[in-house]
Amino acid sequence: MSERSVRSAFRAQAGFCDTMDAPLTGRVAAGLAEALDDNTETGRRVLAWPGNPIEDALPLRLVGGLRALALRGDAPDLAALFEGRGDPVPTLKAALDKHDAALLPWLDGPPQTNEPGRSAALMLGLMLAAQTFGQPLDVFEVGSSAGLNLLVGRYAYDLGGTAVGPPSPVTLRPEWRGAPPEPVAVTVASTRGVDIAPLDLTDPADADRLRAYVWTDHPDRYERLDAAIAMFAADPPLLEQGDAANWVEARLAEPQPAGHTRVLMHSVVWQYLGPERQRRIAAALDAAGQRASPDRPLAWVRLEPDRDLARHQVHATLWPGGETHRLAASHPHGRWIEPVSR
Repeated sequence: MSERSVRSAFRAQAGFCDTMDAPLTGRVAAGLAEALDDNTETGRRVLAWPGNPIEDALPLRLVGGLRALALRGDAPDLAALFEGRGDPVPTLKAALDKHDAALLPWLDGPPQTNEPGRSAALMLGLMLAAQTFGQPLDVFEVGSSAGLNLLVGRYAYDLGGTAVGPPSPVTLRPEWRGAPPEPVAVTVASTRGVDIAPLDLTDPADADRLRAYVWTDHPDRYERLDAAIAMFAADPPLLEQGDAANWVEARLAEPQPAGHTRVLMHSVVWQYLGPERQRRIAAALDAAGQRASPDRPLAWVRLEPDRDLARHQVHATLWPGGETHRLAASHPHGRWIEPVSR
């Protein structure tokens, strides 16, 4: 990519943040579009980015690193900038120069925004599977990050006034933009997840990394994140390190208990997998779907960005049959959900 394309990506990210109710974070991204130069190793690496900076979430990688410095108290001027004070361009130039070595590692991998609020959107797909098949769910998740959405069956939900889930230290109450769903009893019998580089929530550094990816505009997310981390620590779900496509192929090839619905679930991860892994996962799902039966059904539930509609969408595909349902549009962090009218 050209330097011009990279700078445009930071401006585009600023626009995305503005539309997602995060103007303070957007102001930092826009400032970076002007502040980046080749005087630092970080600047040189960013401006010569070899891949697609939007698909690689390059702006959010660097914003996360800067946010981590601010949260640690290592950069008071940055902390003020994330609160909306100060001139972005000179502040960011100074931070890039002073903290060059600390920022470089943040470019090595995509953001791990392990947002528990996404479970509210994913729950719509689980509710459809539970309503359709009337069975407990065995949930597999790819791109699990630290595994907080593997707690999907342990959170409580208020979906437009419809209560779902057990009593829980975490209750998800997205702004509901439409008719509330019909109550559905959802039993998540098991969860199991994979990530190429899972975070370890028993490591304070990894927990701090998650906090750094929370946008400064949304302080409620910090409280929810801390409560979810405490839930995870009390009873950790099974989270493995591995390649998503290899893992899905292996899991879907395992014998499925009769009377259980198998669910593959993911949120805001598909773009990071690349075309080959996407193809393999879709092929494994199609093959498993051909084997599905009313006693051993399969569901594919996902919250992913739709480039054509410029919104994140919740879809669920159910087998037998392979019918895909578009269930809702959603804020990428689950702040609001707009169900599809039926």
